Amino acid sequence: MESSSSWKRTVWILWFGSLLTNASYTMVVPFLPLYLVQELGVAKADANWWAGIIFSVSFLVGAIMAPVWGALADKNGKKKAILRAGFSLFIVYSLGAFVHSPWELLAVRVMHGLVAGFVPASMAIVASTTPEEEMGWSLGLMQTAGATGSILGPLMGGVLAEVFGMRLSFIASGVSVLIATLFVMKFVQESKPAPSKQRTRVLDDVKVAWNNRPMLRTLGILIVFQTALAILQPVLTLYVADLQGSMDGSVLSSGLIFSLSGIAMIIAAPYWGRWGQKKGFRSTLLIALTGSGVLTLAQVLPDNLITFSVTRFAIGLFMAGILPACNAIVVENTELDFRGRAFGLTNSANQIGSMIGPLIGGFLSGIVSIPFTFAITGVLLLINAGNVMLWPRDPAKPVPQAKPAKSV
Repeated sequence: MESSSSWKRTVWILWFGSLLTNASYTMVVPFLPLYLVQELGVAKADANWWAGIIFSVSFLVGAIMAPVWGALADKNGKKKAILRAGFSLFIVYSLGAFVHSPWELLAVRVMHGLVAGFVPASMAIVASTTPEEEMGWSLGLMQTAGATGSILGPLMGGVLAEVFGMRLSFIASGVSVLIATLFVMKFVQESKPAPSKQRTRVLDDVKVAWNNRPMLRTLGILIVFQTALAILQPVLTLYVADLQGSMDGSVLSSGLIFSLSGIAMIIAAPYWGRWGQKKGFRSTLLIALTGSGVLTLAQVLPDNLITFSVTRFAIGLFMAGILPACNAIVVENTELDFRGRAFGLTNSANQIGSMIGPLIGGFLSGIVSIPFTFAITGVLLLINAGNVMLWPRDPAKPVPQAKPAKSV
């Protein structure tokens, strides 16, 4: 294990890199439905299903590739995996500025799924270098990187789109991830990975996860959670436009509303990490999923931007606890030399859910109202919470063991 100053320095550098990478993603991806309509000439009636396909195809390819990149990260080094993903994503995001048809955008999204992997490799380094007693704090902190990126990305993307047009947002996304990659290349040090005596295949890694019950349960939770989250992706920006009564300025309005959830996550994530470290990550996951599900159902009620925005902020407070708890459960139940592959598999689970969700959302938007889609999403989150209730309880933590009180 690294010295205190060394591992903290590594965590903070990877936090900054993950922040910029998440910002580069949210700078453009939430606005793809509007990009299809305003820049690529897709009819608004067709935008939902086009958006569903374009969202999903990247995650399909990413789900297939994530275990491969995870295995290579364990073999060749996790820092190399970050650099490979970062430089590739710089090129792919920049290409998005030059597409002129939905088919070309679809091809760019396929390439995005093929080369992605910056954040999972960063998480694997954090999980491999952080002391066990600080794991909850570190993973909670990394969650705030995603949350902060989800604030800055939509705000920057929305402002750039309003002032310069949406195409410049793709260029800015590429530059952001390039800066993140250069920071990691310069400042993150990783010890040389120990040579593996045995060459493993992706199917072998899947078998390991299948026989690891806590990890298998967590992968199932991640698939359902990301599916619920991604159902709303193709329709959320269009719903904001409906609430404000016009497509004009809807990119900026959507960016501001997306950012509220990110602000809530920044506030709440460190507290969830410490709570999980003290009380157990199963209970953290249960509370966070239940709160998220109830509040997502409540999104059916707002009929204006203000109440909708308040609800989105409240949802962010609870969602901040879900991913750190899942990541911590995976870390607690895997060996150090399996961490890259473990986070590759969790990334695959996220990608599978993120692939299924937009397809369901795009399909549902054509036959039911968007508020009904919120209801379906809330039910999925509550089903996930019910699943966690059936898990074995967290083992008692040794720290709070109290001595019998003396009589006075």
